[in-house]
Amino acid sequence: MIVVRSIKKMQALSRKLASEGKKIGLVPTMGFLHEGHLSLIKRAAKHSDAVITTIFVNPTQFGPNEDLNKYPRDEKGDLRKIKQAGGDIVFIPKATDIYPGDFQTYVAVEGITKTLEGAHRPTHFRGVTTIVAKLFNTTRPDVAVFGLKDYQQAMVLKQMARDLDYPIKIIVAPTVREKDGLAMSSRNKYFNPEQRKQAVCLYKALQRARTLVKNHRMTKTTVLSRAMGQIIRTICRTAEIDYIAFTDFESLRPVKKVKKNCICSLAIRLFGVRLIDNMKMM
Repeated sequence: MIVVRSIKKMQALSRKLASEGKKIGLVPTMGFLHEGHLSLIKRAAKHSDAVITTIFVNPTQFGPNEDLNKYPRDEKGDLRKIKQAGGDIVFIPKATDIYPGDFQTYVAVEGITKTLEGAHRPTHFRGVTTIVAKLFNTTRPDVAVFGLKDYQQAMVLKQMARDLDYPIKIIVAPTVREKDGLAMSSRNKYFNPEQRKQAVCLYKALQRARTLVKNHRMTKTTVLSRAMGQIIRTICRTAEIDYIAFTDFESLRPVKKVKKNCICSLAIRLFGVRLIDNMKMM
């Protein structure tokens, strides 16, 4: 496994791979890897000859008072896990190289970034699209793999790739969950054991909504949202709900009644930690 820290060296290596006719897969991460990340690497390996995993805690996607400085990091452990998962190359750039002092250019996707996460974190997606565009330019992948847990992010990046004519196949892989259903996240480490038990409220709420849709034919999203809120507060009394939203899967437009291709997304603050999750309702 090769570790690259220079942008120029990464560009040269990706060009070399392309000249040899090798198909490149890309898995962008912020590190502190868990089984969810490793599943993306394994999936990328099925669609490419060389998998590049990036590790970069991207400052431009964090807002004021968010957890940039305390975001968990474990480079040594990450490298070991990537190697075990079958990764070929790891790109670990410095923030000062990605964003030099005179940096002035950002990539912004309009429309679908204004809702859900974008409504609560207004500068977040500009940071995401800018860093991913830079990673695309540096690694020149044929395939890029993202997780469904960050559903809106995946849709935004698919839109960016279409709009900017990136010749990249975007694959959105299923969410990987803990045994109790909690979506795997690097931020789960913030919880103590008792708090961790209560964090399952996101999954339980989504499960409840899907059960009401499938078994009881309840489709009004206002009713489903209330039922979800009750589940959340029953499991964790101090939970703060940022949003519970039912939208069309592709367009992210809100829906009043659940129908085919409807997805429910939610964001909740638990004990100072903000978690997101989602689930298709049909």
